[in-house]
Amino acid sequence: MKPLKAIAPLENFFAAYASRLQTVLAQSDWSPVAQLAKDMQRCWLNKNQVFICGNGGSAGNAIHLANDFIYGIAKRTGGGLRVHALSANAAVLTCLANDVGYDRIYSEQLAVQAQPDDLLIVLSGSGNSPNILAVLQQAKAMKVKSYAILGYSGGRCKDLADVAIHFPVDDMQLAEDLQLVVGHMLMQWCYENRPQHEVEGVSCV
Repeated sequence: MKPLKAIAPLENFFAAYASRLQTVLAQSDWSPVAQLAKDMQRCWLNKNQVFICGNGGSAGNAIHLANDFIYGIAKRTGGGLRVHALSANAAVLTCLANDVGYDRIYSEQLAVQAQPDDLLIVLSGSGNSPNILAVLQQAKAMKVKSYAILGYSGGRCKDLADVAIHFPVDDMQLAEDLQLVVGHMLMQWCYENRPQHEVEGVSCV
């Protein structure tokens, strides 16, 4: 009978995951995130809208971050961003997927709701999802500035988005972790740099 291989302590697996995430964070260029922070602040001050979308775990992250940007950046009723998670409404998503196709579930919503000078943030691990490419094309046609938070090679989204925030990791879970890291960075920066009337305790409504 062959001897059993030694099993590394369970903690080593988690430490290796944490190490990979730390390496990506340490080596990243944060200038496009700073640019996104400024564009979000512009939308906040001018009452423009912000749209967020993704698929699978990225769709969940879009909903999570919409929550943070609606309330968490101001922590006052009526004080946050006018933000919409395009992945949130199951009735709308299934209607559009059934009637016009899954590749248009986000672009059709943007076509109805967005205005020039609004902002689109897409979340995608691969950067090649057809519905994400379609919503970026729709944004371009409507003069809605777009950002893409991407993993892997960045895919076609890397060139199609106005600004790409690209983490070249070949790991979907790390790619999705990094979406939330960026989102939470933006939330905290927006809160620390919220409009003066919010700091003084006056509602912006």
